[in-house]
Amino acid sequence: MRAARLIKMVLLLQARPSMTGAELARELEVSERTITRDALALSEAGVPVYADRGRAGGYRLVGGYRTRLTGLGRSEAEALFLSGLPGALREMGLEDAASAARLKVSAALLPSLSDASQSAAQRFHLDAPGWYQEPQTPELLPVVAEAVWEDRRIRAVYRRQDAEVERKLEPYGLVLKAGVWYLCARADGTFRVYRIDRITAVEQDGGLFERDEEFDLPGFWAERAAQFARSILRAEVVLRLTEDGARRLPYVTDRVAAREALAAAGPADEEGRVTLTLPVESHQVAFSQLFALGAHVEVLEPAALREQFADSAEQTARLYR
Repeated sequence: MRAARLIKMVLLLQARPSMTGAELARELEVSERTITRDALALSEAGVPVYADRGRAGGYRLVGGYRTRLTGLGRSEAEALFLSGLPGALREMGLEDAASAARLKVSAALLPSLSDASQSAAQRFHLDAPGWYQEPQTPELLPVVAEAVWEDRRIRAVYRRQDAEVERKLEPYGLVLKAGVWYLCARADGTFRVYRIDRITAVEQDGGLFERDEEFDLPGFWAERAAQFARSILRAEVVLRLTEDGARRLPYVTDRVAAREALAAAGPADEEGRVTLTLPVESHQVAFSQLFALGAHVEVLEPAALREQFADSAEQTARLYR
């Protein structure tokens, strides 16, 4: 346990110019006194850990010291090779760089771990696009990806419905969602999301920008994705569901909206059916989604949707009669 902690401490100091005892203690989940003892142990073992005294002091490595990768275990080595997603890297124009990096890591591994890359590749594969659609790689994705990696401002022409608008963007990050690439960027001081396949032109604009270190890409995306999912639910329907229909409802409509509607529903009636109000994208979308529940759902409102279900049921009955 202590050996693993010492290795992690060296890697932390190798990645940063200097760290205080409190920072190291927080990262390693130990006391500052333990950090002092560990630094002494590393120094006695030949690792050049130097402690700066005083209020602004801390710990750092001196002499350009770099550790080697020969301490990797099998699970660590295999996980390392899972970190690259070949398809996404290829689409961003980074396939050659990733391949070179994997070769360098492979060369540094112990002989007993030389098959780690093949072992991982045969046990895990990410297929990002959804079913029943051909993945399309946006033509300008490599250019945008380069700007993201270099923190370089861009001027982009973006297609919105039938019009095109020009935007000055600070590209912060890329997201691949169900086979579609999105750019998270700051424009006029506000973070927004843009579909890469709707960008029709890109050019550099004004050099580099300074990133906001508090920006959290996964957190930002999760928040915006939730907002988008809610924003498209602009209509409501009133339903009466059997127990089986209530169980299946989250699988045919928006899952979060369905579960919230079920939680807010009153007790079941004498026939075991529950009545609830469900937010939906539109009444037409609701028809296509709820039709999958068959006789386990009864639409009470709006009247036009109820009539549409009745007409469809009558036509289906005539067909099979």
